[in-house]
Amino acid sequence: MNSPQPGFRELPHTADWALEVWAHDFPALLEQAARGMYALTSAQLKAGPRAVRELELQGYDREILLVKFLTEILYFGLMEDLGFDTFDIRASETALHARLEGAPLESQSKEIKAVTYHHLAIRETERGLEVKIVFDV
Repeated sequence: MNSPQPGFRELPHTADWALEVWAHDFPALLEQAARGMYALTSAQLKAGPRAVRELELQGYDREILLVKFLTEILYFGLMEDLGFDTFDIRASETALHARLEGAPLESQSKEIKAVTYHHLAIRETERGLEVKIVFDV
């Protein structure tokens, strides 16, 4: 049986933004969550020189790692004006290493203030892993 392609889609939410993300494993879920977060903000990267950043994160569970990972990416956007489009992620239940490659942000339609824990639960389904993420905007 072929497993479905990883992906994401925006979910309706009253005040904030919500995203449903699915993938065959945890590293792919992290990548799709980052891509989905950039899609929500309509982030566009500048052409030209590339930047590389590496992350080492620890957490009690996958949900904490997911929030920490996305928060770090938001931090790079805010403090260094960087966005990423290439992800090499290795992760377990409680730790991750990510090598991120990207470029300065050329444009972004809206800013995300924070990644929340609101109803955050990574579940195993027939698509693999799924999670709904709510972003404070």
